[in-house]
Amino acid sequence: MSVPVFRVDQGDASSPVVLHVPHSSRQISGPARASIALDDTALLAELDHMTDAHTDLIAARAAGAARVRPWTFVNEWSRLVVDPERLPDEQEEMAAVGMGAVYTRTSHGQRLRPDDAAFAQRLLDAHFHPYAQGMTDLVDERLAATGRVIVVDVHSYPALALPYELHGDGPRPEICLGTDRTHTPPWLRDAAAKAFAGYEVGFDSPFAGCYVPLKHHGTDERVSALMVEIRRDLYQAEPGGDPHSGLDRLAASLATLVDALDAA
Repeated sequence: MSVPVFRVDQGDASSPVVLHVPHSSRQISGPARASIALDDTALLAELDHMTDAHTDLIAARAAGAARVRPWTFVNEWSRLVVDPERLPDEQEEMAAVGMGAVYTRTSHGQRLRPDDAAFAQRLLDAHFHPYAQGMTDLVDERLAATGRVIVVDVHSYPALALPYELHGDGPRPEICLGTDRTHTPPWLRDAAAKAFAGYEVGFDSPFAGCYVPLKHHGTDERVSALMVEIRRDLYQAEPGGDPHSGLDRLAASLATLVDALDAA
């Protein structure tokens, strides 16, 4: 595979903060493209809907503006290849709409690829498992260096709900902060709400939860985590347009959050 599964942008040796960007890429591998039933036009439209466009740029600008540079972990492949934030088994609730770790349905419920367990396993082996191990290794490295880790997921979501969303009938604030019962302590919630105080902020609607490596999930309270979901109309023309000036303000707010977490 010529393109690596993920990229780690190095932060300061003293930083416990990891900006996690899992859904910004539009890159589709050859085997994954061959498995997708959509023609090129339909695939481009699906990528517009499902890619968290420019979130890698938001994270990069925030990292550059922060007083202490955080570490950044970026998925180099589209979530239409493998979604690294899904569980790879029947515990994943999105499997009910064909959107487990390997999607078989589109955002509008159309057939994306056949149900082929053997092929799905090959994608998991090539993408999901190396990605999960890479994130686990980075968290372990930051724990060894600083004694704590704060993972901040950087996502975006459309202003109007897409049909695949299981919880799309709730509020859609400008900034949705996703939390975990174990790994999102009150101080982290408060720091994020303060950093994005210039926006309408809500919690866990329309998306909830945040990414913690399975090795640490539910057991290691040294690992804190939060998801930042940015409503796309704040910084781009939807569904897949170029960014506008709103992106800079969002990056500045994310940098403010990074500074607060580094000092916490």
